[in-house]
Amino acid sequence: MNRADYDRYLAAFNAKDYDGVCDFYAQPMAMDFFGVSLRSRDDMKRFYSFLHTYVLESVRVLNFASSDTLTAVDAIVRVEGIRDLDRATLDANGAPGLFPSPKAKCRRCGSSSSTRCATARSPMSNAR
Repeated sequence: MNRADYDRYLAAFNAKDYDGVCDFYAQPMAMDFFGVSLRSRDDMKRFYSFLHTYVLESVRVLNFASSDTLTAVDAIVRVEGIRDLDRATLDANGAPGLFPSPKAKCRRCGSSSSTRCATARSPMSNAR
């Protein structure tokens, strides 16, 4: 996978085009992380459709390297709660190793992440 391929993969992921994401994986797939086990296109589509109803996930690539046999990505993955996600829901959806995630709140004003912070700092607040 070269960088252009990875950028297409990431664009599909960010667009929640899970069929497009699955096209990048050899079948049968074997992906395991945090107690989640994905073995098929249906597993991947089901898991991410579930997860992304509770969280927004974004990826910023810092470094990328690839060869004929390996792709390595150094990235910052941000996960922001958009709905409360509790332990029972995680367990019921095959994600026992993930942590419960509350809906995100603004650290400054306490509003939910879906609203704009009314107390945002003025651009002049950093002036001296």
